[in-house]
Amino acid sequence: MEEAQPAPTAGDAAHLLVVDDDARLRALLQRFLAEQGFRVSTAPDAAAARASLAAVAFDLVVLDVMMPGESGLELAESLRRQGRTVPILMLTARGAPDDRVAGFERGADDYLPKPFDPRELALRIRTILRRASPPVQVLAQAPVQLGARWFDAERSELRGPEGTIRLTGGEAALLTALARRPGDVLSREEIAAALGMPDAGERAIDVQVTRLRRKIEPDPREPRFLHTVRHRGYVLRPGT
Repeated sequence: MEEAQPAPTAGDAAHLLVVDDDARLRALLQRFLAEQGFRVSTAPDAAAARASLAAVAFDLVVLDVMMPGESGLELAESLRRQGRTVPILMLTARGAPDDRVAGFERGADDYLPKPFDPRELALRIRTILRRASPPVQVLAQAPVQLGARWFDAERSELRGPEGTIRLTGGEAALLTALARRPGDVLSREEIAAALGMPDAGERAIDVQVTRLRRKIEPDPREPRFLHTVRHRGYVLRPGT
């Protein structure tokens, strides 16, 4: 069951689910984020989070990594296997680069080490939400072809013979950045900026690229469209 009721705010405010086994931190985050204009619900563990996610369409999940029972990493990985694209921001006391990479590999959209400034958390949440709902562009761009699939950068929508293919916010932001400059090599720094993660390391960006390849490539091990340019970055080469 959901541990707390959403804070009463405007009906169009983004609805967040904060999952953490620390009751004091849950309460503090709920109060602070509600003051920032979000609707906030909380859950003390993965089981309660699953129940809430089954009942409510949340806009973003703030997920603690280290929890008793099912960890945040396991929950995130399970949600992605189910095809759930809700953005996930992971919180953890373990902030080493390898730990951040593990979070991205399991499906996180961003990763914030503890202790953290709540203002930075709010800023990262807003960045992820903007990335998940990109603004309408003034100049339209034709969809790009990726074999049997087409990507519409204006809608952040990937379509194929099987219908619309669900992308996470990070995957959509990455493909949009590449699709707007087809044939141009984007450095990892440029990609990190496009993802709203300027402090992301090289391996974290590589993990995002690997996840995207699974959605657009017939064989991700032999990329046809999203190529690595050694020592420079990545390039999208659309085609049939």
